[in-house]
Amino acid sequence: MTTGLARAALRAHRPAFVGTAVAALFAATVVSASTMMLGTTSTDRDGLSPAARRQITENGVGDIAVVLLIGSIYMSIFVVVSTMGTAVAQQHRELAMVRSIGAKPRQIRRAVAVQALAASVPAALVGFVLGGFGARWWHAGMVDHGLLPAEAAFRFSWLALPVCVGVAVVTTTVAALLSALRFSLLRPARALSEAATGRRGLGLLRAPLGVLAVAGACVVSVLLSEQPADEAGEGAFLVLILFCVGAGLLGPRLIGPAARLVSAVVGRFGPSARLAMLNVRSQPRRFSAAVVPLILVVGFGLTKIGMHTTAQRRTGSAGSPGEVWLDYVGTGLYAGFAAIAAANTLAMISFERRRDVALLRVVGSRRAQVGAMAAWEAVVVAGTALLLGTAIALATLAPILSTAFGSAIPYLPWPIPTGVATATLLLTLLSTGLPVRAVLRRRAITVINAT
Repeated sequence: MTTGLARAALRAHRPAFVGTAVAALFAATVVSASTMMLGTTSTDRDGLSPAARRQITENGVGDIAVVLLIGSIYMSIFVVVSTMGTAVAQQHRELAMVRSIGAKPRQIRRAVAVQALAASVPAALVGFVLGGFGARWWHAGMVDHGLLPAEAAFRFSWLALPVCVGVAVVTTTVAALLSALRFSLLRPARALSEAATGRRGLGLLRAPLGVLAVAGACVVSVLLSEQPADEAGEGAFLVLILFCVGAGLLGPRLIGPAARLVSAVVGRFGPSARLAMLNVRSQPRRFSAAVVPLILVVGFGLTKIGMHTTAQRRTGSAGSPGEVWLDYVGTGLYAGFAAIAAANTLAMISFERRRDVALLRVVGSRRAQVGAMAAWEAVVVAGTALLLGTAIALATLAPILSTAFGSAIPYLPWPIPTGVATATLLLTLLSTGLPVRAVLRRRAITVINAT
């Protein structure tokens, strides 16, 4: 029965598991590349001259590799948990029905675990191979920018295989089990009711932990304002992560008011915009799952770029070319993680609502009207993420800049925020619009009968 449930779910929710597999693939690729670079940048390897060892040590390349590996593992957990949790949440109706006809909680959890393995194992193996190519490019860039001596040749490491498989497979499976644990223990009638109406509230631990994370970020930010500039810069990443963790835990409670503010402006642009506004306001929990990764993209990108552009403006130098290059590479990787999580979640939401889209067509809505509604929803999501992400970036940068330059206001040339806003909007439009467009190509009655 367990295998049958898993196969049925994989067929019925294929886009959700494709998204999970893509997230696991990216995670495995980055973790594999980071692990190989950790071995390549080690000063304990044979054949290095004293001068080469000294260059690696002075540039702190080994420490950078450790930080990137830890950051990659953290972001892998964040992305995979987000996408797998959404994939399991989409099955709540089917799981509730199976429970009502006699399935035991452990059978539900086993079926979900099998789904996670089916999505993550192939992705982890392919990611290990792709990580080798990524590590070679990474190594070549570090040599070109003077961070690594040319004699520190790239070393392919099989140690990366168990690391990336462990991160992708274990994280996906644990996320699936945690997502299904509470729901599998509900009484069948309660499970059917919650699957139809959604869960109310944030839970006993989630809200307090979210408040604690945001408060911790504020406290650390204040403490950093009293530290030297170098220490403040090192602590900025912690502030950013705490803010994003708090936003993720608080979810609808924090994102809902921001979304209402943005949607109130959007709702003035016609009937399709008003319908999009009502959709977002009525489902804050669902849309918050997509907004949180976008907040991370915006917040992390503006923070890292703002540090360098402000330093360049105030001192004439943003740092050595190698350090700036490496910082931007890391920023791109973290932004890629979060962008994949956001795109997957938005695509899953749109796919899950295919019946609603078909019903709009049945009652007389034109394809252009439905497409415009989806586009306005993407605008609300992107606007909410830009609003909160910018606020987090400013709060993160304030102690660093005030300590280093005496002013908490960053300098960002207008093409940078414009580019961030354009990329965020484009990501949400594509992630929301493509699944809706695929539904609109089919006959509405066929979609309704199939769901």
